[in-house]
Amino acid sequence: MNFGFFLREVTRSLRRDAGPPFAAMASVLVTMLVLGVFIPIVQATNGAANEVRAKVLVDVFLKTTATDADAESVRRQLTQNTPHVGRVEFVSKAEAYEREKKQNPEAYELLGSNPLPDTFRVTPSSPGDVGKLVDALAPVTPSGERSVVHPAIDEVKNRRDETTKILSATHVVKLSMGLLTALLVLASVLLISNTIRLSLMARRREVAVMKLVGATNWFIRWPFVLEGIFVGAMGGLMAILLLLVAKVAFIDPLKADFSLIAAPETINFGLLVGVLLLASVLVSAAGSGLSLRRFLRV
Repeated sequence: MNFGFFLREVTRSLRRDAGPPFAAMASVLVTMLVLGVFIPIVQATNGAANEVRAKVLVDVFLKTTATDADAESVRRQLTQNTPHVGRVEFVSKAEAYEREKKQNPEAYELLGSNPLPDTFRVTPSSPGDVGKLVDALAPVTPSGERSVVHPAIDEVKNRRDETTKILSATHVVKLSMGLLTALLVLASVLLISNTIRLSLMARRREVAVMKLVGATNWFIRWPFVLEGIFVGAMGGLMAILLLLVAKVAFIDPLKADFSLIAAPETINFGLLVGVLLLASVLVSAAGSGLSLRRFLRV
């Protein structure tokens, strides 16, 4: 296979009319820029959300009359007989009082006695199981009210609202990123397909002559495939170059001040370069294949 011949054909085709290839290259550039920016952002957002989700707790408040034996019985109930339990921490009323007093000393100086109950802070085995854990500890009765599973438990509460807000925000980021990327990938594929189609139309006489002299189908197709891949790869390389400049000039100097930027869960830049190059080539190949399948009947 004469790759030199194919490369000369690609160069000649690009010189003949640079408008459509430039538009396709710009589309791939924007698509890869979006991917290069949003992949780390989504990863960092997920990391931050997971940290907060890991702190989701279910507070099990004991009655004020509960004894140490009652507290131990509730602990066994939580650790041995309750599903979806990850970690159990006991906070005595004295500990809770000291913590609250440090946070708001003026208000607690007015109190004559400790109003806080003994509490078990239960971390669910998975943040998404917080509702199941609450249902296991305080199931809903036919009347619609909750009934606790142990007589020493006074109330069961969770902080689900905060978790729901975090998960909703993360979901919006993911959905927006996915939708925008899908639209840009589709635009890139169609533009590359259109570029190859215009190239085919400009060289339709050459294609007919090559068929007459016995050229194989893939011998005719290869220059067009390489043209599409070249256009996409150039768009990907330019996107990587812009991302590298932004990383060195803006991102790296801000790492010390913004923990979200320095999140260890984000993708390594070298790996990101590889992902973007592969994505640009795949998008280009898809556009070339679409055009060849529809417009080159050889």
